[in-house]
Amino acid sequence: MSDTSAEARREVEEFQRQIGTLREEIGKIIVGYREVVDGVLSCMLAGSHALLEGVPGLGKTRLVRTLASAMGLEFNRIQFTPDLMPADIIGTVVLDETPDGKHAFEFRKGPVFANIVLADEINRATPKTQSALLEAMQEHHVTVGRTTHKIQQPYFVLATQNPLEMEGTYPLPEAQLDRFFFKLDVPFPSREELHTILERTTTSSEAEIQPVISREQMLGMQALLRRVPAAHPVRDYAIRVLEATHPNGNGAPASVTRFVRTGASPRGVQAMLLAAKARALFDGRFAASIDDVRASARPALRHRVLLSFEGEAEGVRPDTLIDEILNSLPRAKD
Repeated sequence: MSDTSAEARREVEEFQRQIGTLREEIGKIIVGYREVVDGVLSCMLAGSHALLEGVPGLGKTRLVRTLASAMGLEFNRIQFTPDLMPADIIGTVVLDETPDGKHAFEFRKGPVFANIVLADEINRATPKTQSALLEAMQEHHVTVGRTTHKIQQPYFVLATQNPLEMEGTYPLPEAQLDRFFFKLDVPFPSREELHTILERTTTSSEAEIQPVISREQMLGMQALLRRVPAAHPVRDYAIRVLEATHPNGNGAPASVTRFVRTGASPRGVQAMLLAAKARALFDGRFAASIDDVRASARPALRHRVLLSFEGEAEGVRPDTLIDEILNSLPRAKD
């Protein structure tokens, strides 16, 4: 084994040790949800954001709080409501008195300035307020007036929304949906998991979460993810999946042509490939595969595939269309 290969193996083993420790710490509070936890971790390792969707009471907010505690990162929670204003999120400029008795304008930072920001029930705020997050999510800084304020890295926005209660909610704009790396469906717990949840939440004992990953370690893990190679056939497969989400794209099945208004943007293929690299590291491999891309397609594309009126009327689910693409698309290009 070459020195380069040996070093890569050591780095992957250290990555797995850190991820294993983090999963174990999260597991003290969060029951099950291994796929959801790994999905959120993939978003974080890619330096991006996650949208968690599920009915109330499934522990979405608790999961985000637990992640922040286990990483020892600065955490802020924003409860989105219809009367929330952009300044409530990004901050505002106020006229303040200086120690020498003079007055000066000072920028008071809002809750968006943290390493992990929980946007709770994000679809309850108006589009104007939702758009206040766009610059922070994409550029990792906030511009107020003529001044740009940087946000400390790493930076993650983890948003939750309830898919059932539509009254008093505002659908997320396509531009904001596209900024989310993954859209993760939080499932209902199994009977065994419910027993464990009852044991942990209806007794006097409650586990305490300790920081097991530092900010510097997370930044190092992000850098390692970017160095994971993906061969040309793997990248080409991800591109062909993306093309097939467009009604007139190459390889698009008949159902996509019929039910899809707009396919996924280039951010979709970026998300698939970065998530494939994360999945490879989770498995102890230093190379992404086509199977890794296929496993990442649903959460990376489901919120980027926009249905036509007919698709909405027929109750078509984007996951079904993505599965049809994966089943019909050959692994190797003809």
